[in-house]
Amino acid sequence: MAVVDLLLPSRCAGCRAPGPSPCRGCASRLTAAPVLAPPPGVDSLAALLRYDDAARALVTAVKYRNARASVAGLAPAAACLVPDLGHGAVVTWAPTTPERARHRGFDQAELLARAVAAHLGLPVARLLERRPGPHQTGRHAAERLGSAPSFVARPPAPATVVVVDDVCTTGATLGAAASALRAGGTSAVHALVLARTPAGRGRR
Repeated sequence: MAVVDLLLPSRCAGCRAPGPSPCRGCASRLTAAPVLAPPPGVDSLAALLRYDDAARALVTAVKYRNARASVAGLAPAAACLVPDLGHGAVVTWAPTTPERARHRGFDQAELLARAVAAHLGLPVARLLERRPGPHQTGRHAAERLGSAPSFVARPPAPATVVVVDDVCTTGATLGAAASALRAGGTSAVHALVLARTPAGRGRR
């Protein structure tokens, strides 16, 4: 056992039991994501989990309690949902606000993107900058669509990009990311999220 495992033992983000995250019990309560159309500008959208109470516990633990073990546990399964895009594709992420990244000490979407890229054997790069604007968390669907985040693409512009985020509710964030990437010269944008909110659910 590595020294870091002795100093910082892994715990399940869902129930706090020692061991992998998610543990077998919490994993058994997770359900597959609903199949819904991708947002405008996105060629395909893959989601691993339905964003219900069980998935929410894992995602919020990563974001607010630094439960990074869940990323390592879920990223390989999520990566398997990405279509075969060839070796020219690049993985990126929809960045959170700079304030939240500084407060948490990390960007959960970046952690997930890097884990997914490593599993796929694809390069990962920060291709998007988030412009100042309101947070999306906690907003109703209409509020999200009316105040979608704004991004600007950073060069270079790969022909094919996989944008990774933690949760997709209305698709406003992914749509804005795709719009920025296409404006920067990318021709194909695919999206991958850990969890997808079922149709008709207004909040994250």
